[in-house]
Amino acid sequence: MLLAILLGYWRYTVAQQTAQELFDDSLLSAGLAISRDVAVSDGDALSPTTRSLIRDASGGEIFYHVTGPGGIYVTGYAYPPASANPTKQDVYQPQFFEAVYRNEPVRVLKMTERVTLDNLVGDATVTAWQRIADRNAFANELSIRAAILMGILMATLGFVVWFGVARGLRPLLDLQDAIDLRSPDDLSKIKRPVPTEVRGIVQTLNRLFGQVEDSINAHQVFISEAAHQLRNPAAAVQSMAEALRDAKTDEDRDKRIVELVAAAKNSATVAEQLLSLERLRQPTHQDQMEKIDFRLVVEEACAEMGVQILANGIDFEVTMPESAIMVTGDKIFLTEAIKNLLDNAVKHGGAKLSRISIVLLCDGGSVKLTVADDGTGLSPAQSEAAFSRFSQLKYSEGSGLGLSIVSAVAKRHGGVVEINQVEKGASVTLELPIAL
Repeated sequence: MLLAILLGYWRYTVAQQTAQELFDDSLLSAGLAISRDVAVSDGDALSPTTRSLIRDASGGEIFYHVTGPGGIYVTGYAYPPASANPTKQDVYQPQFFEAVYRNEPVRVLKMTERVTLDNLVGDATVTAWQRIADRNAFANELSIRAAILMGILMATLGFVVWFGVARGLRPLLDLQDAIDLRSPDDLSKIKRPVPTEVRGIVQTLNRLFGQVEDSINAHQVFISEAAHQLRNPAAAVQSMAEALRDAKTDEDRDKRIVELVAAAKNSATVAEQLLSLERLRQPTHQDQMEKIDFRLVVEEACAEMGVQILANGIDFEVTMPESAIMVTGDKIFLTEAIKNLLDNAVKHGGAKLSRISIVLLCDGGSVKLTVADDGTGLSPAQSEAAFSRFSQLKYSEGSGLGLSIVSAVAKRHGGVVEINQVEKGASVTLELPIAL
């Protein structure tokens, strides 16, 4: 509609300009015809034939006034309109201007020629004028025709667009109705035929449905496994509390208190690991990642776990370079991963465990953190079971989540974790890219 309005205004302007040019040309032709007719008739009035031809060719009535040499009146209407602002130009060039004649605006042509009447030589002036209303009527007629044509085109276009959109969107409306009929639990693929133009959208929806279904299934499995894992520590806490309640002696009561505290700590550790694992499943946000000195992260984790390791009578050694090692990551998750590596070594090292070491070094564009111990052996062939959730190679007080958390942290930071082949004990390496 806006385009139609702009085109209509432009067409009206063009019509006005076209009418101006056409009527000026016809007025000039009428002036020349009047001049020749007056000359042929030696000053008589125009012949009826000439007047009829001029009126037909000009699209309206033409008024004229002719003066001979010396300004002598020859023929035509008396008192021709004069220009309100006369311009200085060649008198023998036709002049067009607008004026008022008998209270009506008119367009005036004034032309002067050198003529000879009998023995008299001088300038003859022909003034011809026409009502501007006649010109405007012609321009309005052109504009109305253009408006009617554009109206027909707009109506046709509106009908074609309405028909095309209604017909083209009908499959999408059918698709919408089909999706509305689905239950919230129905995430199966959409198999309804759709136009080629929207086939990509349906494929994207199907892929999204599949991802949502996989995510829901993974959450359900996780909740089921978490409930199973939390049941054992909770049962142990309940059992220790009942044993404490039924203790007969102070010595027995003290023993039960120690066992109850240990069971409570184990339950809290399992819950904390479950929460960490669930947080690691969430998408990574860029504002959580920052450049940090990985040595400081290792120092903080070792400071927290060192007390527990040394309290168990285990030698603890940390080796790292003196210069800063910058990585891009989440400090909390990286600290959690290192603590889980150390906790895994303590819990699964067995009775022969006497030494745990940490070695931090740079290797090309990555930093490698290796946690090694001399306890129960762990080989690369056992990687799948070791890094699986709630999986243990043999029974221990652990929850089977430690190395799974380490693997998730490594993946979140663009790194890897792997079990090294060693002759004695276990050795696990966490490798992360160095920040540029």
